[in-house]
Amino acid sequence: MEKIKKLLINILVLGMEKAFYFSIDENNYNEGDLVIVETNRGIELGRVISSPIEKEVNSEDEFPKVLKKGTLDDYKVFELNKIKAKETQAYCQEEADKLSLNMKILSADYMLDGTKIIIYYLADNRVDFRDLLKVLAAELKCRIELRQIGTRDKAKLIGGIGICGLKLCCSSFLNEFDGISITMAKNQMLALNIPKLSGHCGKLICCLKFENDTYLDLQKDLPRVGSKVKYNDQIYKITSMNVITKMIRIENKENIQTVPYDDIKDSILPRDYVMPIQQSTPSHNVSENENKNNDVKDRPQQGKFNNRNSRFNSNKTQKNNGEKTNNEKN
Repeated sequence: MEKIKKLLINILVLGMEKAFYFSIDENNYNEGDLVIVETNRGIELGRVISSPIEKEVNSEDEFPKVLKKGTLDDYKVFELNKIKAKETQAYCQEEADKLSLNMKILSADYMLDGTKIIIYYLADNRVDFRDLLKVLAAELKCRIELRQIGTRDKAKLIGGIGICGLKLCCSSFLNEFDGISITMAKNQMLALNIPKLSGHCGKLICCLKFENDTYLDLQKDLPRVGSKVKYNDQIYKITSMNVITKMIRIENKENIQTVPYDDIKDSILPRDYVMPIQQSTPSHNVSENENKNNDVKDRPQQGKFNNRNSRFNSNKTQKNNGEKTNNEKN
């Protein structure tokens, strides 16, 4: 298929606080201009954050089009919609509590034309909100969309600062959530400390996913942890490594070293290599001095035993003599 050249422009959608590329027909947009665009949520207000670029695309509909330029009046409507959305959020939470619905209203967003509102809520289980929807429709008189979100979507919606000191990835540039497993942390040689590897949502941090492929590529040429290596005429075991700097930590009973991979890459032993075991023959000969020491140790014990017998015999003799004297007196 023949590709088409289109002018693309990067626009920050103010209601979502995220940037997307849109196509334009004429190069008459400057950085900072207000524009009106149509997203998957509806009609929204945006701001141009970069100059137009030319790119080859597969079809005309690959990128959504900018509808028109925005004005200051459009921006005032956007600010009024934000105030109305907060009031609607409080009203919706109040009505949900009246109906005893186990749901927490997180936020509400009005589209620019005011014909639609999206209400985001958090709940442990599925909620039957049909009665709530009737109450809201009678009060708001516009199209209402209730969206249940999870903990990751909640962090994306609320935002925050990650452990790196930057804005959360989910609230800045990630559009979709991919599956993340603890294996990705193992591939990056990280300590399996779940609290440190968890983000604001309580799940594993998203950066483990998009850094995983890079670590797998870097590990292709490196040996596995646990491999044996011969270095300086000694046999070592690889215990850890830094795949970025390619520094390898090797250990044996006598020494621990950290060496560059280039120094040992030609000395790695095969997996079935078995380290030789040094057998020492036990000595069964006992020296004469040891025998003498044993005899000396035994003598005091014998003397103690004899002293005890002599004391016992003397006491017995005295007792018998005392009995004889009493008999003679009688």
